[in-house]
Amino acid sequence: MIRFDYTDDERILRDTVRSFARAEIAPHARRWDEEEKFPWELIPKLAELGLLGMTVPEEYGGSALSMQQIAMVIDELAQVDGSVAITVASHNGLCTGHIALAGNEEQKRKYLPRLASGQALGAWGLTEPGSGSDAAAARTRAVRKGDRWVINGTKMFITQGSVGSIYVVLAVTTPEKKQKGITAFIVEKDTPGFRVGKHIEKMGLHASDTTELIFEDCEVPAENQLGPLDGGFIDTLKILDEGRITIGSMALGLGWGAYEAARAYAKERVQFGRPIADNQAIQFMLADCRTELEAARLLLRRAAWMYDRKERVTRESAMAKLWAAQAAMRACDRAVQIHGGYGYTREFPVERAMRDCKLCEIGEGTNEVQRMVIARDLIGRALG
Repeated sequence: MIRFDYTDDERILRDTVRSFARAEIAPHARRWDEEEKFPWELIPKLAELGLLGMTVPEEYGGSALSMQQIAMVIDELAQVDGSVAITVASHNGLCTGHIALAGNEEQKRKYLPRLASGQALGAWGLTEPGSGSDAAAARTRAVRKGDRWVINGTKMFITQGSVGSIYVVLAVTTPEKKQKGITAFIVEKDTPGFRVGKHIEKMGLHASDTTELIFEDCEVPAENQLGPLDGGFIDTLKILDEGRITIGSMALGLGWGAYEAARAYAKERVQFGRPIADNQAIQFMLADCRTELEAARLLLRRAAWMYDRKERVTRESAMAKLWAAQAAMRACDRAVQIHGGYGYTREFPVERAMRDCKLCEIGEGTNEVQRMVIARDLIGRALG
């Protein structure tokens, strides 16, 4: 049975992360956003709390949190800053999570302790300039030459692109098999033939590092192949199922933070001698925000609960991510509207939340891709 309350351990974790976020992140979030500054000073503190090893087993130095707990952490971080939330989510769920999922014992012992301790940040390279959701259109190639793989190609929109040290990169190894001919590789930052490309200027999430990755005859040892040959796409689908829960939780946090800011503002802002919260139009907007965000939290908790039980969550994670992203965008839009002209300025955090939140309708699969995933699963199950 899905629990609607939190265990004592979950409450302690939530309260710890909430206090940390409000003390260590919230006072600096606006400055990091305006300066487009990656918050390096925060990394050791995140590591000390165990938030950089959430998907790492304890024997490799991680905190081994459940998906319920990971979702809660990302939610709390996003309530004050989307950039920090996506940094933590992508580091844990993509690069680190992929190594934890598909790595052999030697790879896990070599890389996971560094990632969990914050000695290295992780990045994950799937998207390319000409292929986002269409993995079959990927052009990055890896060719086996003796005891090495030679990688050529370009990856785009890579989170932690220039600040990362350990990268999991997907490359085509058997072109005729299309997406079923993709293999994953671990690439370290100082590998010859690998370099960081241009910095990507984004609408939001300015303190999150996003770049191109360029591979020009980049040679990696054969032992850096991650998982089975041509098995990268299957593992990627598993990674995305998890990632949709965390990005959905990030959306929830952004929407919730904007809703709380709007609720407080509506009670304080006086017009025509009364708080604007007395106006039914404002009340209805707040009511819709709260209802839709509570529904998102329930969908996310169900998907996380199923994930922790090792059940298939392709449809459930897509539904949770789709609804959470849309509900959060609506909440941010209403929050800006409630703030009026002030909501359109950088003086109030709802403007930043709205810019940051848009990514949640795009990353880890757009809203349209989520509907494709849900529909295909429904039809497949019905026919089965």
